Amino acid sequence: MGGGFVMIPLQVLWAGVGQKNANANSLVAIIPIAIVALPVYYFLASRPQVDLHFALFLIIGSVVGAYAGARLLGRIPEREVTLVVVAVLLLVGLKEVISP
Repeated sequence: MGGGFVMIPLQVLWAGVGQKNANANSLVAIIPIAIVALPVYYFLASRPQVDLHFALFLIIGSVVGAYAGARLLGRIPEREVTLVVVAVLLLVGLKEVISP
């Protein structure tokens, strides 16, 4: 994953999409990617590279987090959401510069 670090800023800066919509679009874009990737990683690899037990916990946490995040996103003003996204991108960028 991690495409959101590219997709979200490009949608906001180049396509003029609002920050909240860009976040939602990025999450929805993951669905077909995951659907296509699962059989490749599980069935077509020389050995399955998916730990279904561990993945179940990730799925549960992701669903709960996505629901809570989507509900919370509706209550936060657009400017604050943009500032949080910018802060996260800056922190990740600094981390990569300091410790690639």
